[in-house]
Order: sequence, then C-alpha cells, then structure tokens
Amino acid sequence: MNISLPTENKRFQIRVGVRAFEPMTLGVTCSDISRQNSDYIRRKVPFKEQSFLGQRSVYREFTLPFPVSPDKMNVKFYDKLNGGNDNFSLEKFKIEKMPNAEVWAEPDIHRFIDFNLDFSQRAGYLSTGIYDSNDGDFLIQYLPTITNEFGSPLVTPARTNRRTGRIQVSQSAFKTYTVPVRIVVLFHERFHFQIPTRREKPADLNALRVYLDLGFPRTEGVYASTQIFLNHPDTVGKSHLDRVEDNVAFIDKYSYRKEAWKNATV
Repeated sequence: MNISLPTENKRFQIRVGVRAFEPMTLGVTCSDISRQNSDYIRRKVPFKEQSFLGQRSVYREFTLPFPVSPDKMNVKFYDKLNGGNDNFSLEKFKIEKMPNAEVWAEPDIHRFIDFNLDFSQRAGYLSTGIYDSNDGDFLIQYLPTITNEFGSPLVTPARTNRRTGRIQVSQSAFKTYTVPVRIVVLFHERFHFQIPTRREKPADLNALRVYLDLGFPRTEGVYASTQIFLNHPDTVGKSHLDRVEDNVAFIDKYSYRKEAWKNATV
C-alpha cells in the first residue's frame, strides 16, 4: 500500500491506525519520491500472536513525525513477511502539524543544526568530496569509506578531528542509513569536538537530546545506537552493549528529563 504526499519540505506528523487480521510485522517506509537512498523512516510495527487471544483482529495506533521532509514523499505500508497488504487494513491516516521545536543548546550547536539537516537529507545521493557551511565554520569530508593509517576500511560511519572539528563521513555507510540516523551520527561527532571529549557516552547523550528536542522519532534514535553493531556483530563487546542500554534508557526518560531542564531554568 503506497500513499504519495506533497510534503513540500514542511514539518508535520502522521497519525496512523492499522488493524491486523493475523499475527504479522507491519513494515513502514517513508521515502523521498525523487531521490534515491533517502528514507525518512523505516519502521517495524509488530502485531504479536499473544495479542490476538480471543480477538479476530488487533488495532494499533502510532505516530510518524517528520521535523524535516522532502518535496514529495511516498509512505508505504506492507507485510514484512510477504510484502503484501492482505493481512491488515489502514483505518486512520491523519496529517497533523508538529509543535515548534525547542532546542536547549549553545549557539554553535544551533548553527550546526541547519548544516546537519541539510547534509543528512542529501547524503544518500551526494558524490564524495568536501562540503562546508556557508559561513565556513563546519566542514564534512565525504569519503567512499573511512580507513586507518594503513588504508584498511573501518566500520565507523564517521569520525571527528577534535582539534579542528572537521568530520569525516563514510558514504558507503550513510547511503544505507535513514535521514534521522544520519542526523544522530553527525550530532554525536559534533559533540566530540564541542564538549570536547573522547568518551562516547557524553557525545551520545548530548546528540540524542538535541535530536529529540527537534522532534525526530525515538525509534530511529534507538536504531542509530544499534545500526553499526547490527551490521558488524563481530565488533560488539560489553562496552558497546552498555552504550546501547544507556542510550535506550535516555530516550525512554526523555520527556521527564526535558521537563526537569525547563523547570531548572525558571
């Protein structure tokens, strides 16, 4: 099931209601119609067997937020197992305005936001090269892959020079990521320079805070924490698992934390 929308680069959200007629996993993909490798959401919505006990169907509602959008978007709903749409029906599809973003951050981060959003939306089809902001304060070196000093490819999708703030980004990784995942990664790299720190946790949590303040989906925030590790399970150790757990816990508690930060400034 495909729905085409004239999104016109606007900020909005879609409230969705789906009824499943048997256990299944619903796939949801929201993509730029005219650009390759430009998914704004890739989501799995499970309808588990135990939820059907005594029921002929199960209804679920969820929201798809788009703090940024392309000019035209395709929204696709499908059964992840067979690709069809016979096992579910779409009962609600309501387009709503999103509240304005309230980002609590330093001026440098506010200026980096526009640069990040612009590059992340275009990264799926950009050629490799040097991309800098109009004021020259931010620079991304877009490479086919990131390599070590011996020329061997690294699994990292991006890394930062903590002295200059220059960010190297792997095109081969970013082409496979959704726009929100790219945005989290770039905020993470910026905070390595901004704080500055070598530690991953402060960079992770500051990146997620700004990302969530902007209104980006929490599910993709979790995906950003797990994407690299899922693609390269041989590199995963306890420290990586702890990092993912910390990020997921932060996302879960985000609403409470944001209210506390607001109250602290009154």
